[in-house]
Amino acid sequence: MMTWSISWSWQAPSRISCIAAVEGGVVISSGLELYLLESDGSKRWSIKTPFKVHSIHYNNGILAALAAHGFYVISTTDGSMIHDGRSTYGGFTDVISRPGGGWILSGKEGQIHLFSHEGIGIKRFETGKVRRLVGWLDREHILWQSDDGLLWCGRLGSNYAKRSLEERTWSWVSRLDSGRLVLQTSSGEIWEGIPHPFGWDHIEKLQSDSLEPMEGIRCGDGWWILGIEGLLYHLSNSPDSESSQLGNEMNLGDLLAKITNDSMVTATRNGLIRMWKAPHLANSERESRYQAAAEAALARDWEERKAIFTRAQQAENEGRLSLAVELYQSLGRQEDVKRLLKRQKEDGE
Repeated sequence: MMTWSISWSWQAPSRISCIAAVEGGVVISSGLELYLLESDGSKRWSIKTPFKVHSIHYNNGILAALAAHGFYVISTTDGSMIHDGRSTYGGFTDVISRPGGGWILSGKEGQIHLFSHEGIGIKRFETGKVRRLVGWLDREHILWQSDDGLLWCGRLGSNYAKRSLEERTWSWVSRLDSGRLVLQTSSGEIWEGIPHPFGWDHIEKLQSDSLEPMEGIRCGDGWWILGIEGLLYHLSNSPDSESSQLGNEMNLGDLLAKITNDSMVTATRNGLIRMWKAPHLANSERESRYQAAAEAALARDWEERKAIFTRAQQAENEGRLSLAVELYQSLGRQEDVKRLLKRQKEDGE
């Protein structure tokens, strides 16, 4: 039996604009102040900010904060400013950390900006307008959702290139977590996918119920989606829905952050923070480290995948369908495999 319960709650003095997980606790932007709360709800520090922070992300002892048109880098130890970063015309919209160090910021003018871990600008890339930075497949390949709902993959090496994963558009996309993400179609269906730079290793529909996601996170027991009406929904294939919903008659707000595999935070814009814990998932934090190591060991070289994909397309165009099926199968592209097997059957008839 799954048992999530509220471990503690805290009321911010002003409206909350954003939250982020930090070292087992949570950082909160409330009015013109930032608060860092520990895992037990005690306050580590609070600082005043010149402008309201509208997006924040944590990595390796440092917070990257977006406020007004600027980008600020802050120490989690005491809240001191490490670098007041840069500003750009129109400002920045989103920020995520880069594997191995550094930050990627999306700008309102249709570019993404690469910064060092300490907040020094390195390079910028033309992307078109970005609705959301989705996450990294590896240190070079980043996913984002464009303003028109398409998913894009960019390679940020010396030879910058970008391509859309497919022609399908999505009304909402979560962040990438352990190689997976959840998405919503324009008709309201919720899907889960495992992307790679040229498409999907796997993608399937989870549910078609009417659900309007504000945010989605993946904990030790699967995906939790915060709906627009302030309820948390657990996405599961199990028909037992007894414990698939949290927050009845509570209004959990529209902000959600994963803290660890067995804890998450919800926040209302009016300032009420709730820390949720699931004792039955305590061991999954250790297990997730083993899983991450296994996934890293199984990670394939993206250039090799590209070569296989090109060979598969060429074989299909030349009518060598058995070879194309074999190559698509090695890439995990089940939709292409099914399509060609059906074509083989029709040709045989």
